[in-house]
Amino acid sequence: MKKRITITIDKNLLNWIDKKVKDKTFANRSHGMEYLIKKRMDVES
Repeated sequence: MKKRITITIDKNLLNWIDKKVKDKTFANRSHGMEYLIKKRMDVES
């Protein structure tokens, strides 16, 4: 089950994510954030 959250993020990071959404790398902002966090978790595990 997914949980809705609110975050504050640097505008340059948000612009980068938005570009990736526009380029169809991510379906939306949430998908991009979830993907990147999961990748980081995999590295640290």
